[in-house]
Amino acid sequence: MDGSVVPALVALGIASFACRASGFFLMRYAPRSARLDRTLEAMPLCVMLGIVAPAAVRGSVPELVGIAAAGLAMALSGRDLVSALAGVAAVAAARLVVSA
Repeated sequence: MDGSVVPALVALGIASFACRASGFFLMRYAPRSARLDRTLEAMPLCVMLGIVAPAAVRGSVPELVGIAAAGLAMALSGRDLVSALAGVAAVAAARLVVSA
């Protein structure tokens, strides 16, 4: 690993922590409302869609298999973590099959 990578990773870690910590701190002063609660509940879905959408658009076979598996797992279990793990496992398995 190049010597300049470690300071860059540390700086990025500090910046990421500062963003998260400041958001956590500032939310103490935001008035709670039903609209804010709905927004915060939708955030994990928005983040997951932001991660999955580029793979769906480029869509080679393993990624499409993973998206289908994640959707099926979500429909059956109703749990985000189970769905994400099923999608990752399906992509890994499909890549093994396609590359073989």
